[in-house]
Order: sequence, then structure tokens, then C-alpha cells
Amino acid sequence: MKLAEFNTADPAAAADTLRPCIDVSRWVDAVAAARPFSTKEDLLAFAAEAANPFTPAEVEAAMAHHPRIGERPTAATAEASMSRSEQSGVDPADAAAAEALAKGNRDYEEKFGRVFLIRAAGRTAPEILQSLNERLANSPTQEDTIVAQQLREIAVLRLEGLITE
Repeated sequence: MKLAEFNTADPAAAADTLRPCIDVSRWVDAVAAARPFSTKEDLLAFAAEAANPFTPAEVEAAMAHHPRIGERPTAATAEASMSRSEQSGVDPADAAAAEALAKGNRDYEEKFGRVFLIRAAGRTAPEILQSLNERLANSPTQEDTIVAQQLREIAVLRLEGLITE
């Protein structure tokens, strides 16, 4: 969608455009209400600021939509399509990487009670696995901070991919 279209869309359409980036109503409403934006950079800067911080409840709600790393969502939604694209660095045919990620995911979920979340876009499977293994040593408080940051990065990257000048 072009920035001019986003700027002039009715509020519901603007919210529908934003929601696949991250389904956090406060963020969606804040970004939609701040229109119009002069440039895409202004939009992205505002979106990043509006996402900082996400509350623990917002993080929990947003996490409900994220698949495990290495598991490609099959739904035909915009969010699922974005997730498949973001995980393109994880080759599902690489059995060793898939097994290591599955084990790491299980360990992470056992320790933290949620799926492992990382901004996968631009990262390879070995980089993701290294981060997963490093983050297993974190405390829950440390991990809460990292997960919120990863969600912010994902939201802004997705928005960046949706809006053109």
C-alpha cells in the first residue's frame, strides 16, 4: 500500500493494514490515529516509538499469533504470509537444524512457558539457534525485555514491508 493510500484510508482500513504487523490494539490505534505521515520514515519512527514499551499483557496477546521458529504457518492470512517470509532463512529440509530448533523450542517453552520469539528476518538457522541457546541462560525478567524488543522489531519490519512511498 502506498503511504498516501494509508494516510487517507478510513480508520478501519488503516487498522486492518496495521494489525498483521502486530495484533496489539493500542499500537494499531495509535499509529492509525497519528496519520497522516509526511514520509515512510516518519511512519516507521512513530510506529517504533508507539511500540515502546509493550506491556506484559500486550506481549502475551501478540505472542499468541507467533509460530515456533522452524514451523511454517499454513494459514492464508497476511500475518502467516509475513511469518513464512521472515523464516525463509530456516530451511525446513535441513533435518539437523530442524531437530536442533525443535529441541531448543521445547527447552525454551519448558523454561519460559511461551514460544521462542526472535526477529527471524535476515537471520540464518545457525544464527537463530545460537541466539536460542544463549537466551536459554536468561532469567524470565531478562527474557521478557528481549521478547518485547523482538516484537517491536518485527512490527516495524512488517510495516516497512507493507508501506511504500
